[in-house]
Amino acid sequence: MFNKSVKTALISTMLLSGILTACSTSNNTNTTGEAATGDQPVTIKVWGMGDQEQTLKTISEQFESDNPNIKVDVQVIPWGSAHDKLLTAVASKSGPDVLQMGTSWMPEFANAGALLDLTPYIDQYPEFKPENFFEGIVKTTQFDGKTYGIPWYAETRVLFYRTDLLKEVGYDKAPATWDELKDAATKLTARGEGKYGIDLVPGEPTLGIMFARQNGSKIFDEQNKPLFNQPEFVDAVKYVGSFYQEKLSPVDLGIDAVQGFAGDGVIPMFISGPWMIKPIKEQAPDIEGKWATAVLPSGSVNNNSILGGSDLTVFKYSKNQEAAVKFIAYMSKPEVQLKWKELSDALPAVQSVWQDASMTADPNLQVIGEQLKHAEATPALTAYDQISQKYVASFEQIYRANADVQTQMDALNVEAEKLIK
Repeated sequence: MFNKSVKTALISTMLLSGILTACSTSNNTNTTGEAATGDQPVTIKVWGMGDQEQTLKTISEQFESDNPNIKVDVQVIPWGSAHDKLLTAVASKSGPDVLQMGTSWMPEFANAGALLDLTPYIDQYPEFKPENFFEGIVKTTQFDGKTYGIPWYAETRVLFYRTDLLKEVGYDKAPATWDELKDAATKLTARGEGKYGIDLVPGEPTLGIMFARQNGSKIFDEQNKPLFNQPEFVDAVKYVGSFYQEKLSPVDLGIDAVQGFAGDGVIPMFISGPWMIKPIKEQAPDIEGKWATAVLPSGSVNNNSILGGSDLTVFKYSKNQEAAVKFIAYMSKPEVQLKWKELSDALPAVQSVWQDASMTADPNLQVIGEQLKHAEATPALTAYDQISQKYVASFEQIYRANADVQTQMDALNVEAEKLIK
């Protein structure tokens, strides 16, 4: 859905860009943010993603009260149409002042020159200090040696497991290593026909990356040369693929994670994010007290997970850059991050917030907070989205047709090299 590149959009909207650029020249002569540095009242446009328009307006009220010369105009865009709307904004150089940016989109839009370089502001605003945030999400804000965003909220993947069923097969706690994960899944599958050990969603593009990093793969070297056909990556793919070959994980079962997790526990383990906690509590009350979360089992090197979330950025063509940066600094304050958590359930990117009593009292949040210390985003390459889809296609040949892993990864490596050039 999101594989259209910024460059493609720029070409396809050339006429529109020319017209709007001409208009913006007369109406938007100040692209340096100087208009917002004085005492003149300004209105900043904030584009959020998802469905939390009222929540964003509520969180902005205190900022407006603290800064009476700055009004906040919130517009929320559904995730499904957000990417195309952003491409149009880039092409026309007409858009918001503050822009929520999914972490995986940062390289694409930073490379397109759509985002303001925030590096000079890091010393100006103590709220922007990198050490305030989880290390993994800070990396999502950086591209080509510069900082183009400030972390807003974060999420990562952890292991969900049925404590009662794991105990029946000899595990008083979650599997802590790859060997234990495979052993537990094997024993849980042996409960009988139609039972599985774990759900590893094969079409999930981050699955292979996550396990490969746990096995020591860097995915790309320092010169961005792909490493998919190296032993660390190949062995990780073989390990994940073995779960399907041995029928420890389903391929096309046709039930959702909560259905499989509830009741008899057709699938008593799965890897997912914090958004699954609420559905389990609401839709599977029969297993209350019989499930838990845990950090991911360790491979040969680490137990790193995939990191996601959103950053806040400033549109490069904003007339109100100083006010926009000031708003982002407000959103980065620990007390505001905590309030945003209370209003939206989004998890704070600021580490100190995780020491609040409301966070430490929840064992699932503690697990997620610990995993966030060991989580990395997808590689910051503009071609990565296309490469990840190539990986999914290659992996499908492995788990459906038992294709040779080394051969598939050799071919993937060649395709990735072409996409990067």
